[in-house]
Amino acid sequence: MNGQRIAILTDSGTNTPESFVREHDVRVVPLLINYKDGNTYRSGVDITTDEVIRRFEQEIPTTSLPTPEQILNTIKQAQADGYECGVFVTISGTLSATNQTVHMVSRLVSDFPMVIIDTKSIGVVAGMVVMQAVRMVEEGVPFGELEARLNDLSEKSDVFFTTKTLDYLYKGGRISAVTYRLGSVLNIKPVIMCDPEGRYVVAKKTRGWDRAIAAEIRLVHDRAVRFNKVRIGICCTDNNDLFDELEARLRAEIGNIVDVVRSGLSADLIVHTGPDLIGMGIQPVE
Repeated sequence: MNGQRIAILTDSGTNTPESFVREHDVRVVPLLINYKDGNTYRSGVDITTDEVIRRFEQEIPTTSLPTPEQILNTIKQAQADGYECGVFVTISGTLSATNQTVHMVSRLVSDFPMVIIDTKSIGVVAGMVVMQAVRMVEEGVPFGELEARLNDLSEKSDVFFTTKTLDYLYKGGRISAVTYRLGSVLNIKPVIMCDPEGRYVVAKKTRGWDRAIAAEIRLVHDRAVRFNKVRIGICCTDNNDLFDELEARLRAEIGNIVDVVRSGLSADLIVHTGPDLIGMGIQPVE
């Protein structure tokens, strides 16, 4: 427990690295994964990313937000463990109703003040906001200052990702039919980002997988030059050798990196992206 007794909570869609979650007692509320046989699983608790991938040939499941009861129980447990207030960081409110539900539930816990942050992002960059929330609390930033500082950080952070196939994004309603057809017929690989409202938009259109990865690196580079120092995030569903290669390429292009965060992809997010994804994020370092 940190000295200020401020709990840090998040949802599984932020992909906050598991080792960091354990070390800093971050409370994670899992999104839900639903199959046609009626079974519902908590992402990362009852089902892993690899298990979802193995079942893709039989079925692409759907996802849903955590129940109000899940969120309330997690807040109540943090309170029972000695925390006196909390910061709840969520993925984009336009991609998931989790943020809205957390706001609703927080009103039921009047004796536990809450700051609720909509990162307007998803995956590794949302997780980087979680990690910075932890650092701020541990460094003694007062509770009353956290909301403004974390909202500002979220606005200045960007995420980019590309996938080998657009099938999962299209079936999940995340991209338009036009974008899907271009990708399928012309081998166009869009690099996708979140706009200021947290919606998916196409940041760059490329032809082929290798060019899409190169475009991601260039987009991160172009953001990095705006700041004195930056933190970079890398997310992929491949092996560790790919992480090493991507980090080396990013460091070769960007000279002001002070830290690199590596993140896998949660079971709930992989439902919408498929098993082949490379994501990159950038965040200024205060």
